[in-house]
Amino acid sequence: MKHILILTLALGLVAGCGVKEEPAVAEKKSDATPDTKLATGGDFLAENAKKEGVKTTASGLQYKVIKSGTGATPKLTDGVKVHYHGTLTNGTVFDSSVERGEPISFPVSGVIAGWTEALQLMKVGDKWTLFIPAKLAYGEQSPSPKIPANSPLIFEVELLGIEK
Repeated sequence: MKHILILTLALGLVAGCGVKEEPAVAEKKSDATPDTKLATGGDFLAENAKKEGVKTTASGLQYKVIKSGTGATPKLTDGVKVHYHGTLTNGTVFDSSVERGEPISFPVSGVIAGWTEALQLMKVGDKWTLFIPAKLAYGEQSPSPKIPANSPLIFEVELLGIEK
């Protein structure tokens, strides 16, 4: 039963569910076409890459270290326990284990590509802000009304532990 709950929570992270969205924000987002969102996301990431402390990987994933940990680094085959707070570039929160008050566990290989890449760079105890391009998130797919297609995503992620 515990594994079903963990899988359900991990899928909730992937689907971006569990957070109520304000109607005014939903109306604002629906005005943009997927192409407009893609261009806006690219603009956001291009400007963000110039900010102090922001690092960009070869894939386009951007991250900023908030706090450095000293623990082990998870592998693709590991599970992890994290706390996270996910927003769109306009600040709209779409999912947050922090707001729910409970960290989540899931396989490193069981989430969007941007998370999978970042987790394998982090050490236990690290807290990073991830700036994930749409192509490493959901791309042209919209996993829920809270996350429009072609949306870059921002996550504050704290790696609490590795679960073998």
